[in-house]
Amino acid sequence: MFSKAYSATVEGIHALIVQVEADVSDGLPGIELVGLLGAEVKEAKERVRVAIKNSEFHLPPKRITINLSPADVRKEGTAFDLAIAISILTSSGHIPEDFLEKTLFIGELSLDAKLNRVNGVLPIVAAAKEQGFVRCILPKENAREGAVVQGIDIIGVSSLKETFLYLLEAVEIQPEYVDVTRLFEESIDKSYDVDFSEVAGQESAKRAIEVAVAGMHHLLMIGSPGTGKTMLAKRIPTIMPELSFEESMELTKVCSVAGCMKENQSLVLNRPFRVPHHSITKTALVGGGKYPQPGEISLATNGVLFLDELPEFDMRTLELLRQPLEERSVTISRLNGCFQYPANFQLVASMNPCKCGYYPNRLRCHCSYLQIHRYLSHISGPLLDRIDVFIESAPIDYKELQSNQSAESSKEIRERILAARRVQLKRYEKEGFLYNSQLTPKKIAKYCILEVEAKELMEAAYERLQLSSRGFHRILKVARTIADLEESEQIKTKHLSEAICYRSFEQKYWAEGAELIAR
Repeated sequence: MFSKAYSATVEGIHALIVQVEADVSDGLPGIELVGLLGAEVKEAKERVRVAIKNSEFHLPPKRITINLSPADVRKEGTAFDLAIAISILTSSGHIPEDFLEKTLFIGELSLDAKLNRVNGVLPIVAAAKEQGFVRCILPKENAREGAVVQGIDIIGVSSLKETFLYLLEAVEIQPEYVDVTRLFEESIDKSYDVDFSEVAGQESAKRAIEVAVAGMHHLLMIGSPGTGKTMLAKRIPTIMPELSFEESMELTKVCSVAGCMKENQSLVLNRPFRVPHHSITKTALVGGGKYPQPGEISLATNGVLFLDELPEFDMRTLELLRQPLEERSVTISRLNGCFQYPANFQLVASMNPCKCGYYPNRLRCHCSYLQIHRYLSHISGPLLDRIDVFIESAPIDYKELQSNQSAESSKEIRERILAARRVQLKRYEKEGFLYNSQLTPKKIAKYCILEVEAKELMEAAYERLQLSSRGFHRILKVARTIADLEESEQIKTKHLSEAICYRSFEQKYWAEGAELIAR
């Protein structure tokens, strides 16, 4: 007898519906799995066979053939176990095939027939809804995650036996429900353990961070050890706006595929702040592996990727950031297909100006110009060209450190950023993007309008700083953000001047250092 059930496999952060076909016929007893399968799927026949036995079902001594279609797509993972078991029970006559109509099954079976959680539930349920399925049966631990997708019944079960009884309507299980609106409302009033009011001095660095966050611009902080670069970076999440529903869904899909979801967690509601160690491998940073998984740049989607001590990272690893910083996505190509992951993150990096950390203070720094140049050369020109804001973290004097005057709080900074973000959302509501940093050259010409004096300043800066066309566009995008913070429709000279200053810090260390060595 022939039967079929439905499951799914994850490709990137999307899912492909898989038809699980079962046929019971005369022949040498056994279970055979076909359909371009990974090792975990091939092992499913033993897990399923024992789970069916321990659920008190009797399988006839016949040959059972299972095909996972489409057969030209490789299937990985353990999420097919439940669908395989259900298709075998249906073809053996235990379950009428009509009861499986428009139902998707996902879940890993243990030997005692309990259902274990799996990764990638959210993209699978989203794909099931798009394909017209009316319900999805999955492990109880994944139920809240799947219930985020509205318009499809999410049935959480704990075992194969419970699934069987539910399909035969012997037990009633209410579909899981998640109030997404309430979840977002509860996430608004959250407190942080850190605040910008705790940072003494560094007003110029705080301003640069405010501009960078307001437009989601990439930021590099340069300064001596102990001047507060890491301290400032750790406080960036306290001034970032809340995730929108679309951003939260995208991030949750990545975390679901990567297996980063906590027990009974339905959505990721906080912007990520990822801090990988400088010994990170290329695969861990951008994703990939034998069985492709998202890397740190994807896990930082819609949040911050903080690279502390940037020159300590392997140069070849850093160079992999070039394409994701431009495209805001990363494509992993393998023999069995291409997998695309989002990488819409804000890069925040910090570094010392030299190996000892104290250049250009020649009272403390004794590095030669060649040593300084060699240290800074760990960061290539093409990578630097993709960073929007450069800021120097200067040493704080004693009076500033001991001042009793209260610094501006994260809440105050955040209010200004929210106002600027609202301006951007309104401006780009029909454009398909959200932030000034996402402007294309065509859109820059449309939205980054300079006053007459500002055009003359931009021309002079272009020649003086020897900017590339990319650097030119990035200055305009930063200037657009500064204008938004001041609620100005047109980019004025003062806005452009500030944006140029943020770019000119690059010249102080890289261009001037190279010039000194040439002499």
